[in-house]
Amino acid sequence: MRSGAKVAVIGGIFAVVAGGVGYGGYNLFNGLTGSGDGPGTTAGSTTKKTGPPSAGEIETTAKDFLAAWAAGKGPEAAQLTNNAADAEPLLTGYSTQAHVSDAAITPGPAVGAKVPFTVKATVTYEGKSKPLTYDSELTVVRGLTTGKALVDWQPSVVHPKLTKGTSLTTAEASAPPIKAVDRNGVELTKEKYPSLGPVLDALRDKYGDKAGGTPGIELAITSADQNVPDRTLLTLSKGREGKLETYLDAKVQAAAEQAVKKHGKASVVAIEPGTGRIRAVANTPAEGFNTALQGAQAPGSTMKIVTTAMMLDKGLVSGPDSPVECPATVDWERKFHNLEDFSIPNATLQQAFARSCNTAFIKPVRPLGTDAGTALGDTARKYFGIGLEWQTGVVTRDGSVPESTGAETAASFIGQGRIQMNALNMASIAATVKGGGFKQPVIVPLALDGREPATARPMPAGMAQTLRQLMGAAARGGTATTAMASVGGNKGAKTGSAEVDGQGDSNSWFTGYTDGLAAAAVVDSGGHGGDAAGPVVAQVLRAG
Repeated sequence: MRSGAKVAVIGGIFAVVAGGVGYGGYNLFNGLTGSGDGPGTTAGSTTKKTGPPSAGEIETTAKDFLAAWAAGKGPEAAQLTNNAADAEPLLTGYSTQAHVSDAAITPGPAVGAKVPFTVKATVTYEGKSKPLTYDSELTVVRGLTTGKALVDWQPSVVHPKLTKGTSLTTAEASAPPIKAVDRNGVELTKEKYPSLGPVLDALRDKYGDKAGGTPGIELAITSADQNVPDRTLLTLSKGREGKLETYLDAKVQAAAEQAVKKHGKASVVAIEPGTGRIRAVANTPAEGFNTALQGAQAPGSTMKIVTTAMMLDKGLVSGPDSPVECPATVDWERKFHNLEDFSIPNATLQQAFARSCNTAFIKPVRPLGTDAGTALGDTARKYFGIGLEWQTGVVTRDGSVPESTGAETAASFIGQGRIQMNALNMASIAATVKGGGFKQPVIVPLALDGREPATARPMPAGMAQTLRQLMGAAARGGTATTAMASVGGNKGAKTGSAEVDGQGDSNSWFTGYTDGLAAAAVVDSGGHGGDAAGPVVAQVLRAG
């Protein structure tokens, strides 16, 4: 496998071809001493040059560097750069690790200090060969200590897609090619489902050897960071494809992809209640950091689901009809407000939840005294599995409800303060309510690698019944009504908006469920939960 292959040293046969900068014919290696005294001065010269390199220095430096590299003389070529220590491994590894041979390098006309060039070569490994062609460029600068004209070292000189910490490697692929399929056998590709790109790459790396098939031979960009997947540049021979079965649902995934596209930065996750099986994961932007699974943001009033469970568990309320106070404001070392300072005289818990009254989820908790700072986190772990180590099959961030004091404690009850969640966490919370107990989210079967799932205490029947009634009221006559109007079945939901320092509009949060699916979404700077995140969740729930 690539990560542990022993690489034999293979001598390269290279040539530098004259290009448009008037190089003409010249030796493959011109006057290098290995001392680091690159072109631009003559032997015995003691004058240190300053200022930008001249056209002649640019031509000579580029010529000598490309000639040494083409001749397979990595250490000598590295001495013609301004960072020989970093340059030498990549230049030497071009033949010994990437197995590139028969390379012809053709320089183009210099543009200022930049010299573009084209590489045409052959990659050969274990009897398999394929041509390799690409364009790159180098820049000539004045050495700070020597005053010599030197190549400004960047990994992209060797290949334009190389970055710091990466290298070129030709070997057996780290995993066989994998055909990932959804729960119904439909193929999942990042071309059709862009948000799944990072997920499928991670699954390929982790489960490639368990999905059947055999690896091919590839030239790839590899990273010293084991968490960064290889990036294939050239396939010398294809392996036999393996098949990886996931719990995703192509129909729900398609709806999720379309729903988040309406926003510049948004994420959504769908989960099957009762099993924890992840049906969809989508983000905008689709590439890069997987916010849906690994994000960490304050969830706003969607956290009132957990706060309500805590209040029930501590005996502060007994059910939907329990009386609660919902004044316009409440003090807890600072003043907390309801939206536009509304109040509900003689409120019940159901009325306060449906209208998302902030003060009703702060004021009743005061009797807990010093235990208030730990009670919410205890409930989140005990019944919702938040903060445990989830074994979903890919890397996830599993929520955080840290211990708090003072005003931060009050803020946590309405999903602010230091609480951190993502769409996966909030979809799991809604699925826990709908299913009556926590089932750790999973994207591939636990039996695939013997993972042990995180477990939580079964939710008391009365607690689950109350939470479903409250979320149903929010979906049918509260802040979630408009967003959930198009969703049928036995539905429930909760809206949320979370203020972020330095951000004009709040983040929009929404979580909800219908008969066979739960989902949650967050839209950055989306405002009220029902306005932006709500329609995203509704579109996904309808697809399920």
